[in-house]
Amino acid sequence: MEIENAIITSADLDMRDCGVLTYYLTLEGRGWGCNFGGIVIGNGYLGAKEFTGSNKGIEAIMRIMDTVGVERWNDLKGKYVRVYTGGWGNTINKIGNIIEDKWFDQKEFFSE
Repeated sequence: MEIENAIITSADLDMRDCGVLTYYLTLEGRGWGCNFGGIVIGNGYLGAKEFTGSNKGIEAIMRIMDTVGVERWNDLKGKYVRVYTGGWGNTINKIGNIIEDKWFDQKEFFSE
């Protein structure tokens, strides 16, 4: 695994696909781009009678914001992070603060 720098070009919360709520950070590095996230953190869609959410999902959002160093989800866009990457075709599951030794590993977090 290598550590590379990346910029967050967008930060989305989305419930368009299949009636589930997911978060995505679009990351761009030197010659590459990918999405971080895609974890289901709630269920619902426009016009639904019931909505459910995951406590782990809310905590994950808060941990991402804390790791990057922002107090508002919208402020993630334009921030730099470090990522652990296994290279082309591998999933990025771990992002870190650009300066501090502070990391969030979504795979590990959701498997606990």
